[in-house]
Amino acid sequence: MNKRLLTAALAEMIATGAMAQSTVVSTTGTGHAAAVQIEPEDRTKIRTHVTEHKVRPVETREKIVVGQRVPREVELEAVPTDWGPSLTKYRYVYSGERVMLVDPSTRTVVSRLIPPAAVC
Repeated sequence: MNKRLLTAALAEMIATGAMAQSTVVSTTGTGHAAAVQIEPEDRTKIRTHVTEHKVRPVETREKIVVGQRVPREVELEAVPTDWGPSLTKYRYVYSGERVMLVDPSTRTVVSRLIPPAAVC
């Protein structure tokens, strides 16, 4: 159990500090790390999409975080194809000024794509 918590904490720290890197490491909620390849130009496309389309953030009682399931009442958005082929199998949700990548089969957040200060 402690090993799982340590792995999850380490993966979250890596994901948080990985904005300048091209790979984000996040947890899937099962304690296993999953690598989601996000190239810098794809990050730019995501930021542009959120700002240009004025994507409205969803509001929930609980904070939406990596490794947790998104509540059923929250509508998941389709990932645009220009975000990159490796991301189109996911859905996304914009919450708390963060874009969260979600596995649609489990509704589990697999990655946080944009930190709070990145969206203007």
